Amino acid sequence: MAVTTQTMTERLVEFVGLLRDHGITAGPSETIDAAEAMVALGRSDPERLRSGLAACLMRRAGQRAVFDQLFDLYFGVAHQPRPVAGSTDTSVDDLRTRLVSALAHDDVQAVTELARRALTELGGYGGAGAGQSAGRVTTASGAGWSSYLTMKALRPEDLVDRIAEGMNGAVHLETAVRTIEADRRLGEFRSAVRTEARMRSAQLRGTEYIARRGVQSSTDQIDFLGVREHDLAEMRRVVHPMARKLATRLAVRRRKAVRGQIDMRRTLRRSMSTGGVPIDPVLRARRRGRPDLVVLADLSGSVTGFSEFTLQLIQALQDQFSKVRSFGFVDACDEITDFFTPGEPPAPGTAARIVGATRVARFGSSNYGEAFGIFVDTYLDALGPRTSVLVLGDARTNRTDPNLAALQTMRDHAAHAYWLNPEPARSWSTGDSAAAVYAQCVTMHECRNIGQLTEVIARLLPA
Repeated sequence: MAVTTQTMTERLVEFVGLLRDHGITAGPSETIDAAEAMVALGRSDPERLRSGLAACLMRRAGQRAVFDQLFDLYFGVAHQPRPVAGSTDTSVDDLRTRLVSALAHDDVQAVTELARRALTELGGYGGAGAGQSAGRVTTASGAGWSSYLTMKALRPEDLVDRIAEGMNGAVHLETAVRTIEADRRLGEFRSAVRTEARMRSAQLRGTEYIARRGVQSSTDQIDFLGVREHDLAEMRRVVHPMARKLATRLAVRRRKAVRGQIDMRRTLRRSMSTGGVPIDPVLRARRRGRPDLVVLADLSGSVTGFSEFTLQLIQALQDQFSKVRSFGFVDACDEITDFFTPGEPPAPGTAARIVGATRVARFGSSNYGEAFGIFVDTYLDALGPRTSVLVLGDARTNRTDPNLAALQTMRDHAAHAYWLNPEPARSWSTGDSAAAVYAQCVTMHECRNIGQLTEVIARLLPA
């Protein structure tokens, strides 16, 4: 029993370490709570243990998907494939028929078994898969299991209508509702296949290897420049609650800052009546009021997603400023403030609509120097002594003149100026990027994902 306890302790510590690597910041106290939960709950019921550890280790919404993937790797049990005959077109059709029936009747056990069988017959590569036993694939250096190959062979997107029709007798729902429910059940089947593939691959290549390379990032850790279409909806859903929390933090910070800083000269003068002991500090009076914010967002195709999410976050924080004005640019510049409604997240595709309805683009290729020049010539009066400027973009100028003088003018007319760049800092001096040049004039910050974006804005916005 001592050996088992020691093994589980080491496994939990390694599990928590990888949670941190994936953005779930569980500390020592949470780890101790998780260990006590493991002792109390035991391992006989994996789902109960999963819920207990999640309650102890998770802090924010949007992290559960990553937690579940890592939990399956460390505390789940992969089912080793049995030797089967080679797959044929008939066997694929048979799998599809059984899958339709299982999903239509919401038979969870049958769906799970079909996910395992489909992966065994269709998802192996490099020596793994149909006709191979577990013992023969563990030494295959290039062997593995692919959920992508499995789903490609099954073509599940063609099964939605059949599943919805099969649900007609089992569930009394409208046709549209049945279609939505069928699509949801197919999504669960996909997740089951991915989970099984990940666990089998971990047995071949090691749990830590797959945990670091084969686990999808949490929503707030997905890079803006590499986001996939199916991640966008979840990212949009996460941004608004984050913005509300951030707005609350900024409001608290502003209330505390209203008291002002200590006036050392007046404090020391007052302390003369108490023998030089500064018992009663004197605070400088703070000017009440909220700052103005001006946002310049690159709306070119390469950084559209980053700009949309940043503008959504800024609009959700609009109550924290006396005035917010937004400007978009590609190779020209135009005001886009009216495209955003305070309190309402922008609809998907807002950037594309802005490009089509405004004068932000003339030829379609990014030209920061020209856009900055137009802003200085046309909208410089938007800046003032209480204005903070946020520039959003990757600073890739297509080798045109960066017009550093225009950016310098903007900085001189504003109280604060910052640049948020969605590219990693190591890329700021590569190719046609003028980031290193612009960074000499305006402080530049790396903002590759929602987590970094929220942290940077919380740190930079003035109180």
